[in-house]
Amino acid sequence: MYGLPATAGLLVTAATGEPRWAALGIALSLGLALMGLADLVVRLLPSRRPAGEQEVLDWFDAWLAAYRPTVGLYFSGGVSSAYQANMWLEPLAKLDGKPVIILRERFMMQKIAATDVPIVCLPKVSTLLRLEQSTLQVLIHPSNSGKTSQVLRIPTIKHTFVNHGESDKLSSCNPYAKAYDEVWVAGPAARERYAAAQVGVEDKDVVEIGRPQLDAVRPYEGPPAGPYTTVLYAPTWEGWDGNPGNTSVIEAGENIVRALLADPGVRLLYKPHPLTGSVDPRAGEADLRIRELVRAANRERTGERPADDGELARRTRELDRLTTASFRAAADSAERMLLQSTPEPGRAEAVARATAAWERAYWASLPEWEHQVVTDVRPALYACFNRADLLISDVSSVVSDFLASGKPYAVANTSELDEAAFRAAFPTAGAATVLTSDAAGTAALLDAVRHPERDELVDARAELKRRLLGPDEPTSQERFDMAVQALCAAARERRLPGQRRDEGTVCASGTLTLPG
Repeated sequence: MYGLPATAGLLVTAATGEPRWAALGIALSLGLALMGLADLVVRLLPSRRPAGEQEVLDWFDAWLAAYRPTVGLYFSGGVSSAYQANMWLEPLAKLDGKPVIILRERFMMQKIAATDVPIVCLPKVSTLLRLEQSTLQVLIHPSNSGKTSQVLRIPTIKHTFVNHGESDKLSSCNPYAKAYDEVWVAGPAARERYAAAQVGVEDKDVVEIGRPQLDAVRPYEGPPAGPYTTVLYAPTWEGWDGNPGNTSVIEAGENIVRALLADPGVRLLYKPHPLTGSVDPRAGEADLRIRELVRAANRERTGERPADDGELARRTRELDRLTTASFRAAADSAERMLLQSTPEPGRAEAVARATAAWERAYWASLPEWEHQVVTDVRPALYACFNRADLLISDVSSVVSDFLASGKPYAVANTSELDEAAFRAAFPTAGAATVLTSDAAGTAALLDAVRHPERDELVDARAELKRRLLGPDEPTSQERFDMAVQALCAAARERRLPGQRRDEGTVCASGTLTLPG
């Protein structure tokens, strides 16, 4: 590469007879070579050399001994799966103890949202198994992965599966769940679901903790106050099992969107699942057609647009600054882990404030009459919940989470079941308006949203919320913390089976308590 300028200069000189081009090219090549040599010398300095494997292991052992973690979030997955871990970051940070996040893929370190909880990345199994000698007592698993079995072999740690969402789909009762010591679910409905599925999960191992992350969902505040009824259509993806009833996008999506767009008083927020079309190309094609329907509807609407005062751009820059990991471009994985293992205190709180300010600026920057296709990370799903007067979705965890708001919702039935059988098979649809593939009933649904006295499902939604999410008191965060402490206690009971218990135990805060 360094010789390219010299070669080019010599060629030009040969063609023109001007020696200055050859001299210039040779000078540039020498300059580039000297710059490369200087960079190499700097990289060879002791302070700039990448840490060796043993050096990193020694640092990790020392960090474990100093921090003394008690409870961790274990996560492994693909690039698009980080949301499954991110939804548990805030509940984890509020726990009583010393939390830690354990990742298995290096790229995931930049996908995890801003948090005050230390993050470590352990790609190798041999490094992962060093946790057996640590104070770590409980690992929380929001998803199953091929690497989960590698950490389950550590006998000193108790493992619990919390899932990244609950629904009536078969995937919410995966037989793999029986590999964990406990399975934590939101409410009684999930307990009943596991019992009915008969996948090997015993009822004594199921613990109801609610959904602590739903604190961000605002409760119902009454019918639409302005001229527009905001409807969130958030279908799920097609899934791996080929069940045609998984997603409404293919069979019903366009009909639902057309019915909504036909109402001049509707403002549509269309938020498809990020994996839509990843298995069945028909879903991806239908998604593109739905987006075009939304764009076409917007072209037919006219109205005043808010003045751009630069507020959204300022809020975006601030939020990006807080949420983007500040790694050097040349930082190796050891340096990145060092930075993530000692997060800046108060960062998560600052991000929460910046996120709230960004959301206010985002919605204020949009005309209230304009339909939106929401596909970026921001605004998040729960922010769309808070903006919507009505949700239309599929059988998915989106429905369960939306019930926390108490607002009306509808579930699309694209299965071959009649409505009675559909409601019986999928309890989350018990308090919903069930829409068929032709979207019949959409007009009546919108009428009930605008006139609450015609809404016959209010009491059913309140009862279903209790079944799916559990009671309001104690709070879900409190129940989550109690479940962690109970499982920590169980881990301490078996940690040193050959040692008398009064010789010392690791308490929930991670300190060593000695007798007497």
